[in-house]
Amino acid sequence: MTKITVLSTPIDVLSWEEAIQQIATWASRHESRMVTCCNVHSVVTADQDQDFLKVLEEADMATPDGAPIAWVMRHKGAKDQQRLNGPDLMWRYLHHAEEAKESIFLYGGTPETLEKLAARINKAFPRLQIAGTLSPPFRALSAEEDAANIAEINASGAQTVWVSLGCPKQERWMREHRGKINGVMLGVGAAFNYHAGTLKRAPLWMQQRGLEWLYRLLREPRYLWRRYVYTNTMFIISLFRQRQT
Repeated sequence: MTKITVLSTPIDVLSWEEAIQQIATWASRHESRMVTCCNVHSVVTADQDQDFLKVLEEADMATPDGAPIAWVMRHKGAKDQQRLNGPDLMWRYLHHAEEAKESIFLYGGTPETLEKLAARINKAFPRLQIAGTLSPPFRALSAEEDAANIAEINASGAQTVWVSLGCPKQERWMREHRGKINGVMLGVGAAFNYHAGTLKRAPLWMQQRGLEWLYRLLREPRYLWRRYVYTNTMFIISLFRQRQT
């Protein structure tokens, strides 16, 4: 796959069809793969943290999750690059998984969110098998607990494992478990909350104009203002510096 570097992070040039087909190929073989959905927050974090940058560099697929990431890629030559965000990637792939009779595993979120998410998925994709769900504690797991989770995921037979732990935790978890989990791991951030209905997503017009971050900021200002003000500012500054060199 062709890659374009945004700040320091290599992002794959992909259409929706190419992304889903590649994931489906890996899934059909139960390959242990890692898919990251990269937005402004993740590429700024990677630009300042070499260890996290290595995590993203080692991903088998890195999609342009944020609209600004897709804009930069189009400016650098990928003229038709769309935004391939986590929530939409998950929902589009579940449609494929239902048709292909693949099973899925849901890892992350609270028990309440997982219950609502499973109910929503079952309603939207009645023939899709949810092979299992796990809501890990926020603390670090012991080696025994982690081994038990790996065994449960693998025993389920799921071809794809959807991971919702937040950035950068989910990306680090996927890198740590590549080669241990017998399926494609996909880090999709807040997708569980969106699809479960516990977090309202921005209107489509805001998504299309790269303003989803603003919608979330307005809804959760105390929790998100530092993240968005800082990362968005650093993203612009870093792009400007790159253009000057």
